[in-house]
Amino acid sequence: MSARIRMIAHASTAALRAAAFPGDEPLDAHGSRKAAALAATLKPADYAVTSPARRAGETATALGLAATSEPLLAECDYGRWTGLSFDAVEASEPEALARWMAEPTSAPHGGESLALLQQRAATWLGSVQEGHIVAVTHASIIRAAILHVIDAPQAAFWRIDIAPLTVTDLRYDHGRWLLRSCGAPL
Repeated sequence: MSARIRMIAHASTAALRAAAFPGDEPLDAHGSRKAAALAATLKPADYAVTSPARRAGETATALGLAATSEPLLAECDYGRWTGLSFDAVEASEPEALARWMAEPTSAPHGGESLALLQQRAATWLGSVQEGHIVAVTHASIIRAAILHVIDAPQAAFWRIDIAPLTVTDLRYDHGRWLLRSCGAPL
């Protein structure tokens, strides 16, 4: 089996610009315009999938993709921190935030741990069929997929920066995944 996946980070949202833990918000005007402008540069694929989140679906639509929803590509569940800014959480729960960032198995917010997020990304990669796939999803899922592919420690999650609308190119061939490029423009 051989497969190529282009994972595209969704376009910008108000929560992303405010450095907040996102909920199910729409794209902001800038994100919508930027995604629509990039639609012509997107090369065809055999099929497209998207996170169930509104912002990922809107990005896929703006890119001209007829994508199906894939629950395994959902954003990390940030529990009670959803909708709060990073600064607000740091001010109200500094120890919990520090623990969450240092210990991949912790979930002090009551949502999903980063270890479970990485496990979910690995499960999705394991379910991929042959062909060329475009997956519109979240920076957190893309980071988790990269860690899985390169067999990096979970603590490296915070050392990967995925900007809106960047593309991460993964390849599967001869029984192994490869990271071909990360952060490449459409």
